[in-house]
Amino acid sequence: MPDFSPGSRVRDLVELGERGRKLLWDHGYDLGEGFVDNLSQYETLEEAARGGRLRDLGPLLEELNRVR
Repeated sequence: MPDFSPGSRVRDLVELGERGRKLLWDHGYDLGEGFVDNLSQYETLEEAARGGRLRDLGPLLEELNRVR
């Protein structure tokens, strides 16, 4: 499994399943019901953080890359 970086896509976390969805939620990113917005799926984590949709990018990346 690849390392996650600020350039990773929101979609990459969604593909992790429940763990990825929970991490996004814990860091303020609400996927909503069904996550059908194609543009949001391909947004990078850095873009989401700059746009205020994601909190604490550094700790999120640390958690993602710690134990998989």
